[in-house]
Amino acid sequence: MDRLLGRKPKEDAPDPLADLVLRKLKVGYLVDHDLRTWRVTGYSRYRFSGLDDDLEEWELTASGEQRYLERAGDAWSLSRRIAVDDIAGDVRRHILDHDDPPARIVFEGAEYRLDASYAGHMFPDGAGAGEPLVRWEFADAAETAFVGVEQWGEAEFTAAAGRVVEEYQFTHILPGSPE
Repeated sequence: MDRLLGRKPKEDAPDPLADLVLRKLKVGYLVDHDLRTWRVTGYSRYRFSGLDDDLEEWELTASGEQRYLERAGDAWSLSRRIAVDDIAGDVRRHILDHDDPPARIVFEGAEYRLDASYAGHMFPDGAGAGEPLVRWEFADAAETAFVGVEQWGEAEFTAAAGRVVEEYQFTHILPGSPE
């Protein structure tokens, strides 16, 4: 009917059945998790050598706190930034001296073992030339909690701690506008 009347369909409006799903989050969207409403405030895509699929990361913000929701294939995780120095021992020095991290680390009293390492690029906003990085992932014995350490350039390090999550734990996805 819109075509007959010369009206153009709104292509920017999300389809509530197809677009309001976790894997299609966009900056500005709102999503509920753990009794809080989070706003998507950033998006990045990672491409690591040896992996078939890109990893996607959404930055979520609520009440001044930030979390990072990641999707690799059908697997989801949620993490928060931590200081590399919060990991027991000097992980940074070990990597710089040996070109590899230790096989085991301790964070907040729990032990994690080296589970995977990746080299690749991070694409802020999902595009551009990409920033090179190396990522090491450490998992607990149950493989439900993890600590990730990333090296950017020669001596810059960041870290995150998180857990595996399920898609159903995120509800009430609503479109919004970037602020």
